[in-house]
Amino acid sequence: MLGEPLKPLTYKTFKNRIDNLPQYEVMVERYGKRLADIEYNKVMSHKRPTRVLERVEIDHTPLDLILLDDELDVPLGRPTLTLLIDVYSHCVVGFYLGFQSPGYDAVRRAISHAMKPKSYLKSTYPEVVNEWPCCGKIETLVVDNGAEFWCQSLELACEEVGINISYNPVGKPWLKPFVEQFFKTINEMMLSPFPGKTFSNMLARHDYNPKKDAILRFGTFTMLFHKWIVDVYQKTPDARFRYIPYEDWNKGFAALPPAQLTEQDTDKLDVVMCMAKEKTLRKGGIKNLHINYDSDELSSYRKRYSPKKSIKVKVKINPDDLSYVYVYLDALEHYIKVPSIDSEGYTMELSLIRHKIHLKFYRDYIQGKVDLLGLAKARQFIDERVKEEARQLKNVRAKTKVTGTNKF
Repeated sequence: MLGEPLKPLTYKTFKNRIDNLPQYEVMVERYGKRLADIEYNKVMSHKRPTRVLERVEIDHTPLDLILLDDELDVPLGRPTLTLLIDVYSHCVVGFYLGFQSPGYDAVRRAISHAMKPKSYLKSTYPEVVNEWPCCGKIETLVVDNGAEFWCQSLELACEEVGINISYNPVGKPWLKPFVEQFFKTINEMMLSPFPGKTFSNMLARHDYNPKKDAILRFGTFTMLFHKWIVDVYQKTPDARFRYIPYEDWNKGFAALPPAQLTEQDTDKLDVVMCMAKEKTLRKGGIKNLHINYDSDELSSYRKRYSPKKSIKVKVKINPDDLSYVYVYLDALEHYIKVPSIDSEGYTMELSLIRHKIHLKFYRDYIQGKVDLLGLAKARQFIDERVKEEARQLKNVRAKTKVTGTNKF
């Protein structure tokens, strides 16, 4: 009846109304449309590859683990894992562990490790029982939209090696499911008993101090990670007993083996996977980050094939060693190794990271030596003197014009 007060809803009635709302709309309001689309949009099935290395996924993830330096026993932080997985066999074909933010350097190292034979395994890690047969030329590399995958260095390297790059659409991680699932497997199955585990869920940490309680060195973890991949993961059937990665690799390899790298291909791979830059070749060679590179062969090439005093050339830079660069000679269609012409041995075993640190300290040192007040006074003196000279000259010209006489 009119005038009677409304009865308040009970909690159960209110909850039932909320629960009966379309869950997609609820998720849009709570978390945004992108996450709602990821959760509820149609997921297309993948066309299964017909051979090994036909389709390989690559991605990065920070591991939920704090590792120690091998010699100093100080915490290094959480390592970032860059890993490649073969879609056909589900085998891990290569990886790289580092402590820097994901970049092209990690990508190139992981790709090189994936394509090369794992001949180092028995001598470096005798604890590993089984073989790691995964190697060969990758046909298609599936990547996401990280800056390190859109860089010129990767595009040029894959073009020279013969790898197709397949870019996933933005915000659709389900189109790269195998490597994503593998990362989840690592953190949940392999790392859970390790000292120093950080735990992704903050509630699981309690009073645990990973930096204080970490007791695993980087070298030890690297050995254990090799053993887990080769002796555990690739020998274990999936949850529904559909495949064993190691067996599927062998079956696929026997039916249609991928192209293998020759010794010449391996040497070429080390060159083409380096960082790519376009540099100017002129008198004195090439300069990169204040380091000069030149050789007789490069000078002879410039004399013979350069139509101008300076030309643009493609340069490959090894970030681990700046004592040399590789220069591609277009007219000759091959790379040459060009050393730095540093007479004091500065570039000997010099990495790109160290060099950038040196440059920063040098700039800071120079900046600290600059007398800004003195420079300002000197520049002000010069400006005022120039203006005074201009005024005097203007007055002289004006006076000459006024006092001058005509010839007629």
